[in-house]
Amino acid sequence: MSEPKTRPPFPLMAGLKGRCPRCGQGKLFDGFLGTAKQCGHCRLNYAFFDSGDGPAVFVMFLTGTLVVLAALIVELKYQPEYWVHAVLWLPLTLGLGLGLLRPAKGLMLVTQYHFRAEQRLRSSFPREGEDGEDGANG
Repeated sequence: MSEPKTRPPFPLMAGLKGRCPRCGQGKLFDGFLGTAKQCGHCRLNYAFFDSGDGPAVFVMFLTGTLVVLAALIVELKYQPEYWVHAVLWLPLTLGLGLGLLRPAKGLMLVTQYHFRAEQRLRSSFPREGEDGEDGANG
């Protein structure tokens, strides 16, 4: 008797929790931001994952926008000393940046799996010799 097929996890929740995009059980990360080699539960190979700088850019824009807006509001309303700004905004910037980076990377990786990004990229760019040419100019 074969095991009943499990339903794939909802991509948003799998990404935010840092879980495998196929089974929703195994860990997606090895350490804070390092991608694991494979799922410990269903053995999905994570070698095709490549988030690049996308999550970091999104997190930087979001964090920067929120912190600058909050700092402007506080400055215009209360006009505190500069050291108060440093005490308020440096920890908030670090906390938001580091706190959002892992979920953002998880979302990016799970989205790649969900939309089969690897297959589309490979089919869009023929490898050398596939189009009948040897890669030489001329």
